[in-house]
Amino acid sequence: MSSHNNTADLLVEIGTEELPPAALAKLSTAFRDGLLKGLDDARLTHGSGQAFASPRRLAVILCQVALAQPDEQVARRGPALKAAFDADGAPTKAALGFAQSCGVAVDTLEQELTEKGAWLCYRQQVIGKPAAALLPELIDAALAALPIPKRMRWGDSHVEFVRPVHWVCVLLGDAVVPGQVLGIEIDRLTHGHRFHHPGALSLTSAADYLTALRGAYVEADLAARRSAILEQVEALAAEAGGAAMIDESVLDEVTALCEWPVAILGRFDPSFLEVPSEVLIETMQANQKYFPVVDDSGSLLPCFITVSNIQSRDPNQVRAGNERVIRPRFADAKFFWEQDLKTPLGERVDALQGIVFQHQLGTLLEKTERVAELSAWIAEVIGGDSSQTRHAARLAKADLVTQMVGEFGSLQGVMGRYYAEHSGEAPIVAAAIEQHYWPKHAGDHLPETDLARALAIADRADTLVGIFAIGLRPTGVKDPYGLRRAAIGVLRILIETPLALDLRVLFERAAARFPASLNAASCVDEVLRYCVERLKRYYADAGDDRSADADVIASVLALDLSEPVDIDRRIQAVQHFRGRPEASALAAANKRTRNILRKVSAEEIGQQVEQALLQDVAEQSLAMAVNTLSDKVTGLLDQHDYKAALAELSSLRQTLDDFFEQVMVMADAPEIRANRLALLQRIERLFLGVADISLLQG
Repeated sequence: MSSHNNTADLLVEIGTEELPPAALAKLSTAFRDGLLKGLDDARLTHGSGQAFASPRRLAVILCQVALAQPDEQVARRGPALKAAFDADGAPTKAALGFAQSCGVAVDTLEQELTEKGAWLCYRQQVIGKPAAALLPELIDAALAALPIPKRMRWGDSHVEFVRPVHWVCVLLGDAVVPGQVLGIEIDRLTHGHRFHHPGALSLTSAADYLTALRGAYVEADLAARRSAILEQVEALAAEAGGAAMIDESVLDEVTALCEWPVAILGRFDPSFLEVPSEVLIETMQANQKYFPVVDDSGSLLPCFITVSNIQSRDPNQVRAGNERVIRPRFADAKFFWEQDLKTPLGERVDALQGIVFQHQLGTLLEKTERVAELSAWIAEVIGGDSSQTRHAARLAKADLVTQMVGEFGSLQGVMGRYYAEHSGEAPIVAAAIEQHYWPKHAGDHLPETDLARALAIADRADTLVGIFAIGLRPTGVKDPYGLRRAAIGVLRILIETPLALDLRVLFERAAARFPASLNAASCVDEVLRYCVERLKRYYADAGDDRSADADVIASVLALDLSEPVDIDRRIQAVQHFRGRPEASALAAANKRTRNILRKVSAEEIGQQVEQALLQDVAEQSLAMAVNTLSDKVTGLLDQHDYKAALAELSSLRQTLDDFFEQVMVMADAPEIRANRLALLQRIERLFLGVADISLLQG
């Protein structure tokens, strides 16, 4: 990070109280980007920038920052020459006023000639300001623009920031930049680790920054700290004879919580392993930010890895402290597990009467009964076992009244599976209880059996129809019942399994289960529209094998269809068709056909194409081509083979182009005109068997 004759490296460090860990990485990059933008706006050239962050600091090093703005020639245009001098050549008031505003005499002004005439002009060389004079304000502006939802004040200061600020270090090369940032005097001082090196450190230049801090037990590079933690954790897990479970969000949070990470292996009583591993893992990851350790087969080992922010002289004490903290948490979990097992899952169903799902839609027991009937119907439609599905649906929410799920809400479904297994339920029923919550998020796996799928679809359909029926349609920001996720979940299961199920029929069935007073049937259209709208998002997020362009999706959705599998087949077919050389010409021809047919009334179109009325060679060829294709295409459409149907229709390209070039559709003779319109309508209907390809963009 060397300094050149007219540039130097810039270090900016803001020392704070502990920053919010979840926001640290985002604040760090936003601070760097804000400073780079500030330098650009101030016309200060610079090289690359690197962001640094730890719990107690945000810092940026920018390479080769110009020590001053470049000098600039500034030109101001005054009055036109005609208005600047009178007939005798004496300056007018306009010229004198302009000269005065520029602080010079009229005779020192220049003239500027343009196509539109000549003008008085003042040119001045403005000397660029030194970077040091501009930086404090630029830094304040970058800090003010950070994405901080809530700022705080401290002491009697009016300054606001995400956390109280204790020091500000700004060095340009080896010089301190004079001034204040956030009301604090700028210095060359930084601070090391709170315990290992609490005193101030004086930096000689920006180039010293990382080395000086590492000597004071602070790793300021977020990425380096993350790698160090990962390396230490993996090494300790290997020592313990296993592998660490690395949850990316836990790793990110631990990285943001420490300045000098030291991983420590702790152990717990193996008897706790009788409790389902998901419970122990949840406790370790969510509550303690520990890394669980598993053996080769993926089973938990009775140990964990914690990351300490201190290099202790007595690591055993740190280990013992963490082991002490985890023990009562595991003991509680074991107690909940043993208590819950005393009551079979089926005996808990009635207790759902005590939990309100939504006050207008009733209790969870009422929801359970609606979902049981709806899922049994879905099972019949998709060829599953309806009585087993109905039974699984009755048990699906029963774990919500267990002590374990009361404590660990995120384990709903998972615990239901365990309790169902312990109650002697069939494995397929136990698995469905867990899987009816799948997919939980984008990219998550889908339910694996028809039973689980029927249950997953029914649960979501009931929620969608119920919430819409009481008028709580999600807005841009608010979606408290997760309807977006529910809609995408239903679409994914139907399209990717695939299952042929019509959404309109599904929502009508769901609506029929609600009390008549809700009039749920009246919102079926709206729920259907809402779900079909989500298809745009679905294809935007889908992988390469399924993604589709916006106009391709629009061309299929224009047909008002409601069976996702069928919609998907058409979208894939049109996306494929789009890559054919004939596609753009056929889309244009369809657009033209659509415009012509739109302008005439149904009475003006012939009932069918009369062979005898075909006069031109071009229209005879087109009619013959359509006759040849028609049965074949209709057969393919009946088999839902839309790709093959479009491939057949692609052969019309030349004959259709010739027809439009050589034939006057709107002929004067009404019967000729009606016949030509009938031919176009026949072609349009064949294409509309797949999609409205007139909507495809060039």
